[in-house]
Amino acid sequence: MQRRIFLQGTGLSLAMLAIANNKTLANFLRQPAYKFTPLRNDVGIFTEQGGTIAWLSNHSGMAVVDTQFVDPATHLIAELKKISSKPLNYVINTHHHGDHTGGNLAFKGLAEKVVGHINCLANHRKTAATQKSEDKQLFADTVFQDNWKVKLGSERIQAHYFGAGHTNGDIIVHFEHANIAHMGDLMFNKRFPFVDRAGGANIQSWVNVLDKTIAKFDKDTLFVFGHSADPAKVTGGKEEIRAMQNYLEKLLLFVKNEIKAGKSKDDILKAQTIPGAEDFQGQGIQRSLTAAYEELSS
Repeated sequence: MQRRIFLQGTGLSLAMLAIANNKTLANFLRQPAYKFTPLRNDVGIFTEQGGTIAWLSNHSGMAVVDTQFVDPATHLIAELKKISSKPLNYVINTHHHGDHTGGNLAFKGLAEKVVGHINCLANHRKTAATQKSEDKQLFADTVFQDNWKVKLGSERIQAHYFGAGHTNGDIIVHFEHANIAHMGDLMFNKRFPFVDRAGGANIQSWVNVLDKTIAKFDKDTLFVFGHSADPAKVTGGKEEIRAMQNYLEKLLLFVKNEIKAGKSKDDILKAQTIPGAEDFQGQGIQRSLTAAYEELSS
């Protein structure tokens, strides 16, 4: 009886597939897992696996901000080659984490320069040495302390370092003509962030970095976020920047008050939301709470 039901169900499914538009079905089956999305003025984003990538392709050349992992980076390169035969001038890393630098290796022999903050390079080398993965890395060959800028055709790219945040090597990369600023992991849009204490993170400094960000950029700046609770919302404006800043402020306030009330670290880690920032969600609130506890207790 069960075999008869199975065969009937299978037959029905096959019949439905036969009736379906074959071209539509074929297109669906070929649908890539990644998204290559133009934004404005020759700048766009790429999403697949890891931190959001930004790309520039104009009549003079190309630049890429962050690289995810090798496989996604290979997909990105293929898409860029479809729209331009110009050289790939710059790979810029917002910070050292593997979901932002793991694809650097795919650009070996393609990218003329790999750019990052001096602390990003130090963290990248240290992490790779610990993991014994140096042979799988492409490290920055161009580093800076406070500011780096270059002109590429009609676009001016400027990288800003405003201090420690998610790590001690996070930069903001601004495509000035397009007025698009890649925030890297200084921005987790409505998602509990990773605070990398071992990588030099500091929550209070992160709040200050976002203050400087709000002051630096204008109301028309489109920001690219490293991560988002909603994968479709990896870009936004100052409203999202302020929400991230509010989360960090409320996180510190909550943990500070809990410590004053005599709560143990274990008790504090039981929290499921941060009062005053309940719109942040996802996995990993304990990472935020632990980092805040360590920062306030040190």
